[in-house]
Amino acid sequence: MTYQYKRVLLKLSGEALMGEGGYGIDPHVTERLAKQITSIAQDGVEVGIVVGGGNIFRGLAGSAKGMDRAQADYMGMLATIMNALALQDAFEKQQVSCRVMSAIQMNEVCEPYIRRRAMNHLAKGDIVIFAAGSGNPYFTTDTAAALRACEIGADCLLKATKVDGIYDRDPINNDDAVRFESISYHEVLVRGLQVMDATATALCQDNKMPIIVLNIEGTDTIKRALSGEPVGTVVYQED
Repeated sequence: MTYQYKRVLLKLSGEALMGEGGYGIDPHVTERLAKQITSIAQDGVEVGIVVGGGNIFRGLAGSAKGMDRAQADYMGMLATIMNALALQDAFEKQQVSCRVMSAIQMNEVCEPYIRRRAMNHLAKGDIVIFAAGSGNPYFTTDTAAALRACEIGADCLLKATKVDGIYDRDPINNDDAVRFESISYHEVLVRGLQVMDATATALCQDNKMPIIVLNIEGTDTIKRALSGEPVGTVVYQED
């Protein structure tokens, strides 16, 4: 299969890891994700991953209940490290080399994030999981994904969700919602569409980083999107 992108950054939500459960990590889900991503990596695509922590703890939720926002966000970053280690284990069971690099130093369990080292790992064919977001409170893992995608020189950012693209309104509550095959960054921001947070979208716009929003549930959705098939929604820079 021919791919349009050589190096990609995949953003996974923490909720994607818990499967049908209401909390935590489902090993069957991490195994399925690892198999799908491994297939792409073995075809020569360099893969970086940013994973959220919402299946364990979400900083905004803690803040809404009265917790200090910065403290809650740091707890959320620790949740992303747990998810990253679970994914690493799933990749290693597929006999794939995988590195976890954390924005918060935790040398006993993972490497510190160093941009040039990360790019070297990717060039060698290792899958690299970027944990702990950007290392800063008040910034989401969406923003961290956009930042890491730009830093490592990714060709595109894949946002894996539970819906098959971007709609003009919530498709779960609106049967007449219309899916976009493509849409500009500007229109996403003006319409206030919940693709990624505004900071992440603006960062991608400034750096002309294409975003592909797709459903993670399929067995080969990512592979098809990277090969150029019209899967999900592409967010692009207007000329």
